[in-house]
Parts: sequence; C-alpha cells; structure tokens
Amino acid sequence: MRVSHHQHPVPGSGFVDPQVLARIDNLELLARTVVDGFINGLHRSPYLGLSLDFAEHRQYMPGDDIRRIDWRLYARTDRYYVKEFEADTNANFMVLLDVSRSMSFGSKGLTKLDYARYLAASLSYFSSQQRDRVGLITFDQEVVEYVPPSAKHLNIVLHTIDRVRPERPGQLGPALHHAAGTLDRRGILVVISDLYEEPEAVLDALKPIRYGGHDVIVFHVLDPAEIEFPFDEAAPFEDLETGERIPVVPATQRERYRELIQNHVARLRKLLSDNRIDYTLFDTATPLDYALFEYLSNREHMMKKKR
Repeated sequence: MRVSHHQHPVPGSGFVDPQVLARIDNLELLARTVVDGFINGLHRSPYLGLSLDFAEHRQYMPGDDIRRIDWRLYARTDRYYVKEFEADTNANFMVLLDVSRSMSFGSKGLTKLDYARYLAASLSYFSSQQRDRVGLITFDQEVVEYVPPSAKHLNIVLHTIDRVRPERPGQLGPALHHAAGTLDRRGILVVISDLYEEPEAVLDALKPIRYGGHDVIVFHVLDPAEIEFPFDEAAPFEDLETGERIPVVPATQRERYRELIQNHVARLRKLLSDNRIDYTLFDTATPLDYALFEYLSNREHMMKKKR
C-alpha cells in the first residue's frame, strides 16, 4: 500500500496516495493505516510516546508492548500487567469539518469532502491514541452535528464523519461561534474547509475560538483543478454553493484565475499567521500521512511560540 514519495518527503517515510485510501471502506481501518504508516516512518516527534506520569495498571493483552510490562508486579502476583501513563497533552481535540455543498467537488474522483473526511478521521484517531478527548463539529451554513469532546467518543466521531453528506451552502461564522460558546475548556481545534469566503471573513469567524484561548490549526483543502485551472474547452461552470452557471473560456481566464487563487491563499496565510493561527494548504493529491506530519510540525511550532 505504500507508494511514491510526496514532493516534500519526510526522510525515511513513504506516503499513502489518497486514491489508494479511497478503496478502504472502513473509516477506522483507513485512519489506522494512515496513522500507523506515519508513525512507522517518522524518526522523531515530541508528541509521540508516553510521559512519565504513571496513571494505572491494566492486564496485559496480546499485542501490547512487552516493554511496558511491570515486572515487579509480575514477581508479586504472577500475572502480567502493563503500565498506563497519562499522555503529555491530554487535551480536548476538536475537528470542525466543513460539509458544505462546495466540498463535493472532485476533478479526479476523490472529492474535497472525501479527503477532508479521511483527514478528520486520521487526526481524531491519532489524538485518541494520545489519550486526548476527541470531539467533532460538522457544519455548512450552520452546525449539522456536534459530538462533545470525550476520551470515549472516537467511535461516535468516526461514525459521524462516515455519514456526512454535502447538501447546503456553507458559512464559517455560525459553526465557529457555536464552538466558541460551547467549549469552555481550552483545547486544540482543527478546522478543515475549502474556505470559500473572503480571507477577512475567515479571520473574523476564527477570532472567537482563537481568542478564547484555543490552539487553532486550519487545513485549507482544495482540489488540484481549483489551484491550477487546467481546463481547455469553453463551457459553463457551476457554482456549487449557489447553483449559478457562468460561461467561461478557460484560455482567456486561466492566468487571471491563478493570480486570484494565489492572492487568496497568500492573504489567508498572512492574516491567520499574524493572529497566531496555523494555516496549511493541501490539495487533494497530498498524501494523508504527510498531512499528519504537517499537523505535528504546526503544533510543535505553536507550542514553541507559547513558551
């Protein structure tokens, strides 16, 4: 299942093509595939592994790391127990997933929503493995589903992600204001969206959660065709949010379009960075385990800023 390297590879790691992932029906298996491959390929991360804060013992189960067996306890009880530790973060981890109609676009079979679902599931699975409390908000023009953060909610989060459908136009503000008013405990909030709004409107929507003390990470998901505009033939183009159809001659519009999208991305990156919000752009051809590496890099960078 391992395929060719991304253009910015992490040394020693091979990445999983999203088109390969699309063949996996079970979302938990998909998330585990991405996370396990990422962990195996990554040489070092400050957010992997266990802290030294002992929490409890539990009975050894097949597959557990034998290095975690408490041999002193075994000598007293003649039973195998492993040590459980509190993870270093042990935080609330919330994914805010855009399920608006524009997320249904995909130029090569894999839609933005498919990619966003895989990314949301992988991040949630990874954070749950770190003993973080995971939760989820799906949204379009308002909140569609809300799963409060809990150490026991991974399966509910994955089930909710698995059944999302893009049906209505989207707007960031209502969902993010809902999150700001609901989450009284500070945590890590990951927003996954195609950000089909003006950069200033995106920042205004993010400000309530950022200045509520949360660490905010934004994954901007676009299809490669939305970035490069590779079309050749004149045709009507449909706005997936409004349904409006506009006649376009690509050859006369391509350079102007590329300039506009580059300016949009640059403006987003600057505005969010200036407000200490991590921003990362991914096209849907980006391998998911590379996205996880970017997430951890962004998180490490954010944590260093706060020290």
